[in-house]
Amino acid sequence: MAVSRLVNSFRVRLLLLLAALLVLTLSVQYYVNLREVRRNTQFIVEQQKAIMAGVALGVNSLSSGLYLDQMRDQAKQPLLGEQAERVKNVLIIDDKGDIIDSLDKNQIPRENADKSVIHVKVTDISLPPLRSAVELPSESTPLPPGIKLATQTTAGEPGAFFFPVETTEGHRYVIVVLGSANNLMTLLRHQARQSLLYTLAVLSITTCLTAIVVWRFTRPIKSLSVGAQLVAGGDFSFRVPTTGRRDEMGQLAELFNEMIVKLHRARELEAQLYNAEKAVVVSRLGSAIAHEIRNPLNYINLTLDHLQASFAPEDAEKRERFSSLTKQLKAEVARIEARISEFLNYSRPPKLEPESVDLLATTRDAVRIFEPQAAESNVAISVKVEGELPPVVADRESLRSAITNLIINGLQAMDGSGGRLTIVLSSEGESRRARIDVTDTGRGIAPEDISKVFEPYYSTKDTGTGLGLAIVKKAVDDHHGSISVKSKVGDGTTFTITLPASE
Repeated sequence: MAVSRLVNSFRVRLLLLLAALLVLTLSVQYYVNLREVRRNTQFIVEQQKAIMAGVALGVNSLSSGLYLDQMRDQAKQPLLGEQAERVKNVLIIDDKGDIIDSLDKNQIPRENADKSVIHVKVTDISLPPLRSAVELPSESTPLPPGIKLATQTTAGEPGAFFFPVETTEGHRYVIVVLGSANNLMTLLRHQARQSLLYTLAVLSITTCLTAIVVWRFTRPIKSLSVGAQLVAGGDFSFRVPTTGRRDEMGQLAELFNEMIVKLHRARELEAQLYNAEKAVVVSRLGSAIAHEIRNPLNYINLTLDHLQASFAPEDAEKRERFSSLTKQLKAEVARIEARISEFLNYSRPPKLEPESVDLLATTRDAVRIFEPQAAESNVAISVKVEGELPPVVADRESLRSAITNLIINGLQAMDGSGGRLTIVLSSEGESRRARIDVTDTGRGIAPEDISKVFEPYYSTKDTGTGLGLAIVKKAVDDHHGSISVKSKVGDGTTFTITLPASE
């Protein structure tokens, strides 16, 4: 278990990755340096072989009857001559300064017609700075005319060295002319650049891998930051993606998601508690109103009937005026009774009488009541059916009351200025739910008010009680349905009710 926790730990993984990157960098650098050392060693060995071949060729020519170029061609020495990189020429001169042999054919002795030999003087050719290959006592090393030793040479520049050889014909001097060492410097510069490129490549790879690890590490932190902002704004639907991570960040993301779920549940419980408290207050208020007001209202209503029946004036005009006033008083009493009934109906527990309901007939029955009012307000009300309606079991009166309240809300939203109110009946989710859409072309609802329209006692109208839509939502909830609203200011509103279909 402890080993598993260590393997899944992000810190351990990061340390292992950094260690692997360090080993990779050192291994690549070591390999590159080792390869360059081998190449340099091979180059130096080739240079040494060229110099030794030049020395050997010069010494052998003293006892051979062949010229240096002939011996080179026979020995197949590509490391010697003008085209070679290191040894450019080999000269054999006598103590008089005459060139008696050379790899350069233009410098070898020529025979005249009279059999006399013409030698090229060493002073007639251009030699790079010359140094002795061996340390010889100055009194025992007489130099031929034209040979001057260089006091100082520059590293990498062309040069030459000589050494004396005692033969039966006298002193001979073997001069080996060396080319520039720039090839070695060029090789070293190339190797330095190549090593730098390898190092940059390794650093780039390690940087990319580190960036990927850092990005993978910080991505959940970004998600946590976004989630914290959304949760602070009241959105509890967000979840931080864990993507199967088992390290510390994965555990943090899971704990954050659990915290969101718990906060959502706590918020729902607070809302339910708040609604329950309001329902208790409404229930008590409704009971008090029913007890204290309904009895006087009944007495007023009976008195108005008695006045209208017993004390109506004999004059026709006054009788008509008297009847109009008493009817207005009775209408106001009826309005007060309706408000009391709304209070009581909202606060009481549901007493539903479920039965099979014809949605189309119930909707048309609710619309029929408002046809005269709609005609006066120049509002066209229509009921449409889309597809086959699923069977629904519900309380007929409760459902009709909900549709009635939505129709009232739509008519009031159009303010008597005319428009359309459309009710569409359809099915949803492969006929598992029935759907009722009530759409009006009224003034619409402001975005900041949409989330509050179903709260009791919240109304944007001066004369509203704020219970109409709350009663609708309660009726829908009692039927285990759902209600939602979509609205845009100036373009109207659509309320959507969905009810579960009966088996």
